[in-house]
Amino acid sequence: MLALAMVLNLWRVLRGPALPDRILALDTLYINALALLVLLGIRFGTTLYFEVALVIALLGFVGTIALARYVLRQDIIE
Repeated sequence: MLALAMVLNLWRVLRGPALPDRILALDTLYINALALLVLLGIRFGTTLYFEVALVIALLGFVGTIALARYVLRQDIIE
């Protein structure tokens, strides 16, 4: 189910009609990746997946903020 959602999000990232749609799809894509990693961590009983999920969450948050700022101001760094 998560893999299907990730494929559909990837489709939206590649074929999205506008830049905000693509940013939203990218945000949803990394959240689905987080959910998949957490499920794998629970399934295999290791904390490595949780640590990778935490790093992806941090990078995804920063990436989303940077892209949103770029869309609004056409500049990331002030």
